[in-house]
Amino acid sequence: MDAAAKRVIALRQLLSHAREQLGLDIGFMLWDGSTVPADLTPGAFSVVLADEGVVAALIRRPNLETLGNLWVSKRIELRNGTLFDLASVRPRVRSKQFLKAINKRQWFSTLAKFLLVPRGGPWPLETQPGERPSDGSAAENKKNIAYHYDVSNAFYELWLDQEMVYTCAYCTDWGNDIDRMQQDKLEMICRRLRLKPGERLLDMGCGWGALSIYAAQHYGVTAYAVTLAEQQVEYGQAKVKRLGLQDKVCIELKDYATVEGTFDKVAAIGMQEHVGIANYPKYYGTVQRVLKQNGLFLHHAITRPAKRDDRSFRRKRPEAALITKYIFPGGELDHIGNTVTMLERNGFEVHDVENWREHYQRTCRHWHDRLLANYDASVKEVGEVKTRMWLAYLAGVSIAFERNTFGLFQTLASKKRRGPSGLPPTRADLYR
Repeated sequence: MDAAAKRVIALRQLLSHAREQLGLDIGFMLWDGSTVPADLTPGAFSVVLADEGVVAALIRRPNLETLGNLWVSKRIELRNGTLFDLASVRPRVRSKQFLKAINKRQWFSTLAKFLLVPRGGPWPLETQPGERPSDGSAAENKKNIAYHYDVSNAFYELWLDQEMVYTCAYCTDWGNDIDRMQQDKLEMICRRLRLKPGERLLDMGCGWGALSIYAAQHYGVTAYAVTLAEQQVEYGQAKVKRLGLQDKVCIELKDYATVEGTFDKVAAIGMQEHVGIANYPKYYGTVQRVLKQNGLFLHHAITRPAKRDDRSFRRKRPEAALITKYIFPGGELDHIGNTVTMLERNGFEVHDVENWREHYQRTCRHWHDRLLANYDASVKEVGEVKTRMWLAYLAGVSIAFERNTFGLFQTLASKKRRGPSGLPPTRADLYR
């Protein structure tokens, strides 16, 4: 028996031992076609390892970046289930109990057999630059936005709603589909901003223009929308022309900080995440500069929970750093306490703060499932690496929102002033 065959046998025995001790209801399929357990049924949920280099790579660098590379290159695959199913697998014993029960000699003996095995390939994510916050310049902002949003309009059409809204949707009922959820979200934004016919709306980080178009059609505003994604501008401008809204909606390729003029209402829906914490003064200062004295500002952003101090907060968890590096370069998340603080420091009065965490959990789950259902079309459009990267990101974010690792808040503010704010005495009008 050669060394390769001995490695397979040793790994099978180790996986069987670990599976038994942990009480895991999950199977494994190895590169030679053998399985753990040996009688694994064809329909069982299982992890598939494509080659022995997978094991060697995980031994040398047992971290999320290694797993990410192995996942997007399809060297680790799931059969009869998704990443949500994997996340739901729970050992029947605690980690301390498991560490006491495992055969440590067998563990180290097996892993030692793979130490000199080449890690194999490919490693498609290793060319990505290191993770770091944005410097706030227009050039870097454009580069970072293009990385994520200029992937392909056709790709995003495969799994977004019919209006191409790529921010947290709103559930008036937990069972609603993504189209209804996004329509309700657009409506809620317009109500929260108390839009009125003839008002000027600034849509900062407008995406494909859905909010501006909806507000013009249903609330009679004139909207000016800006984004740094060229494909979004192309798509949005074509849609505006198709709908005959050229006199009501203008979508331009422009950095938000260079916008001129004044506006009755300003919406920043899912844009602050790209700004970077060090650049918040520019972000809030821009809104303060362009918002009319009696105007309203709706700030909608993903957050992380606050920590005991700012230094601790700035240290990202490995999974958060991974998303920033491979999905949203230059991005950083705030905590809601600092959001309110920054608004007040920059001359705003905060009126409403609403938590949409559970709404975003469902939004991302819808997106993941729609992308998975269109897997082949996505691979044809953007390739397997990008498709699998986005599936992992959408699943991971949905799980993080479900576990309360991330939050999502809509915060309504106005310029601070003496006297009445002009808002109604209750918020009943939002939920009519």
